Amino acid sequence: MPVLYVSVEEAIARKGLRMVVVGNVPSPWGEAAKGILHLKAIDWAAVRLVYDSEPLKQWAGQRSGPVAIYDGEPPRAGWAEILLLAERLAPTPSLVPADAAERAEMFGLAHEICGEDGLGWARRLQLIHFGIQRRGGFRENVAIYLGRKYGYTPDLGAASDDRVAALLRMLAARLKASGGRYYFGDTLTAVDIYSATFMALFRPLPPDQCAMDKESRAAFETRDPVTDAALDPILLQHRDMMYAKHLELPLSL
Repeated sequence: MPVLYVSVEEAIARKGLRMVVVGNVPSPWGEAAKGILHLKAIDWAAVRLVYDSEPLKQWAGQRSGPVAIYDGEPPRAGWAEILLLAERLAPTPSLVPADAAERAEMFGLAHEICGEDGLGWARRLQLIHFGIQRRGGFRENVAIYLGRKYGYTPDLGAASDDRVAALLRMLAARLKASGGRYYFGDTLTAVDIYSATFMALFRPLPPDQCAMDKESRAAFETRDPVTDAALDPILLQHRDMMYAKHLELPLSL
């Protein structure tokens, strides 16, 4: 079922769950949150991020996305906060293991994908670095803006190749060792959603499934030998399986 998009004013006035999302781009943090809500069949409304909307900034507390707001509760912008809110609103199906050790392992893997210095963070720095060097990646003015927002330095940019490659190799090895189709054997968890959606930063879904901004698609598809070598086909096979069996297509951007 397509995502329901509402205006800033309607989102603020509504009750229930609303979420600010980045429009026209498969931002993996946002697409992961959408996927979690879809799997749990949670009713919600989306509002696209409007960078010059002061009411939106005041309501959401920032100019970023995703930001989930449930009724009058404080905004939740962190990937783990959004996941735990969804678990509270719809405990079944749970996307977090019940076993304490597996739960800790799942959150650790999820952080290495979604968190600061994780796969998404490092890939973003890599695309900023490429853009500033005019080697692909984000357009130069976009790269400069994002670089200021996310603490880019030339040293961090140069180190991002190895960090991205190390994380891709780790995830591929984990999938191969899992003994099942998911990261935790035959049990679907949030890590599977995060892994699938974050592949957009390397190989976006085709246009008929992901009608994204063309300039962003070109940036996300920037290739380099180190990253290419680390992007094991099993990660994309897992992505395709997740969209075929669990996530919604085409993407609602």
